[in-house]
Amino acid sequence: MPHNSRFHTKRYRDNAHRHDLQTELVDNRNVTAESCITSCASHTFTLARLERGVQCFCDNKYVLDGASTVPDSDCKTDWNDYKISAAEIDSSESRGSRGGLNRIYIYISGANATVSVVPTVQTTGLPGKWQYSRCLAEPEPNHVFPYNLTLANNNSAQNCLSQCSAFGYPAAGMENDKCWCGDAADITDNGGKTAAESDCSTACSGDPLHLCGGTWRLQLYLWNGTLNTWGTPANIGRYEYLVPGLVPPLLATVGINGKVSFLEKGSESGYKEFENATSAYELDLSLVHDFSHAWREMHVKTDVFCSAAVVLPDKAARILNVGGWSSQSSLTGRWYPTAHVLSNGSVLVMGGENGAGGAASSSVEILPRIPGVIHEWYYNEARLLDPVTFATVKVLPDIPGSVGNSLAGRNYPYEGTSALLPQHAPYTDESTVLICGGSDSGGNALDNCVSMQPEAANPAWVIERMPSKRVMPCIVALPDGTSMVMNGAQQGIAGFGVSDNPNLSALLYDPSQPVGARISILNTTTIARLYHSEATLLPDGRVLVSGSDPNPTGTQTFPEELRIEVYIPPYLNNGLTQPIVSIPNTDWAYGGQYQINVQLFHGQTSGMSVSLIAATVEYSRQRHGRPHDFPRASPPGWHQLFILDGKTPSHGVFVRIGGDPAKLGNWPALPGFNPPGL
Repeated sequence: MPHNSRFHTKRYRDNAHRHDLQTELVDNRNVTAESCITSCASHTFTLARLERGVQCFCDNKYVLDGASTVPDSDCKTDWNDYKISAAEIDSSESRGSRGGLNRIYIYISGANATVSVVPTVQTTGLPGKWQYSRCLAEPEPNHVFPYNLTLANNNSAQNCLSQCSAFGYPAAGMENDKCWCGDAADITDNGGKTAAESDCSTACSGDPLHLCGGTWRLQLYLWNGTLNTWGTPANIGRYEYLVPGLVPPLLATVGINGKVSFLEKGSESGYKEFENATSAYELDLSLVHDFSHAWREMHVKTDVFCSAAVVLPDKAARILNVGGWSSQSSLTGRWYPTAHVLSNGSVLVMGGENGAGGAASSSVEILPRIPGVIHEWYYNEARLLDPVTFATVKVLPDIPGSVGNSLAGRNYPYEGTSALLPQHAPYTDESTVLICGGSDSGGNALDNCVSMQPEAANPAWVIERMPSKRVMPCIVALPDGTSMVMNGAQQGIAGFGVSDNPNLSALLYDPSQPVGARISILNTTTIARLYHSEATLLPDGRVLVSGSDPNPTGTQTFPEELRIEVYIPPYLNNGLTQPIVSIPNTDWAYGGQYQINVQLFHGQTSGMSVSLIAATVEYSRQRHGRPHDFPRASPPGWHQLFILDGKTPSHGVFVRIGGDPAKLGNWPALPGFNPPGL
């Protein structure tokens, strides 16, 4: 239809609260869009409105209260409402262009026309199980909810509520350009009060048809259901004091002899407070009641401050320590690197910084050194690498941060903790990576764990909220397939004097439960475990908890921690007798069959299971898994083997699986050094 070229068309759904265009022409059953537009334009109006098939309105400003655009097909008049016969209808005019009941056509001139909308509360079309609650007055100058993000150009119920529920928050609200998230209990606890609905009058920047609160006013929504359920079991285990220590260790390792070695920072870094210490001690767990004999002094020739370490697959299960302070003068300095034994038995070293607060060390190395195998590593991306060429196989989605900061970190100094979740026979299930805690650049600790199956066709991170925030936590694998998350702070980052509010509670993560119901709250300690703390699985199934080295400065009140504790997990806190296990041959080849002698005290062999947990050096991270029959998933090395009578584990027995294919037992070949052999 040849409408006036000065006008273009918008179609709106109308309601009873519309503010009409002020100039109304006389009703005309023969009115057309063309005649209405022409009449309005002749009086210099920039807006023309056609409604109910007979009405034409004109103005320069139009305010729609609760209106929204609709498809052309909605604007069709029911001619019978006006008792007009079909013969009287202008056959050259589209019925749709005449508008309809509760439907209006607005023709807008290109010159200075204003069409605005009076926004309303969005109560339908909400994501998930969100429901509108009310307009809420905040107790200025404070806010009701603890978490927020700024959505300057796209704040809306859809965007705000989706983000809050994704991170596990069941209460949310929009306040101008801010999206706030928290718990329903925050409303009462922090002084939120119901306000008049008219107080919430600001249109959403990302949805002008709907309201986003106002100044110190929240458009409040609540989740109708449960996003996260944190278990509170009757049996929560307990902390016990074990023994006084000699140094605040940086690294704690259980040896195949059942003893625990501790490495402390050395004097070269300038951070050592215990000048008479040798930086290395071994604890005999069988003598903890005899302090004078429990500790054996060892010696370290270099400063291991901020280094990484692995347990080698050689016969002696030696600890290989790499990087740290002593590497700062080398070509490839590594402060807080990662080290890992590969499926061919060699050691991969990657990442870290070139000195404290320095640039990222963007390379990988293989030990023993093999010419031509160093390749680039991208510092802040998640990706899969080919284990032979180190070429990128798949770039993974970025790791989520917090609800208000997607760039929050998970590695030093915004330190989280990570583990591989257990796999089960026949080991065809995808490997799952779990990362818990961390912090953003402002020192706001994270209160979530994220997990992913990197080798899945379309991998995506799953977010699970924790009951509290944690930066610098530790995770330790338990024989029953669960993991404990403990230690760390609720504010700050890793480093000296830059963290506060210790997190004293322990959590249990059970991957056999549904997502959102995997975390249970266990017992609490009285000892702050901050920068440089450890949690290490002992052969008897307890968890050894040690360290904390915040290097008190200024107003810091947390000491270098020498006390050593153990945690008694729930499976040892039920009065049941642990199975007894003996293994005649502890050096196993892939595909081999070996005898395990077991004595059970409660269940039958039908309820018995086997668990293998790789030997690790504990520094705020640990890997674990179940037994595998292929080296790609279970690299060669030493493992603690546990037999479980139901949920009750035996004492672990160290077995070596896969031998020493890289012949690390003959390395390094240095004058005067006798390697332990293969």
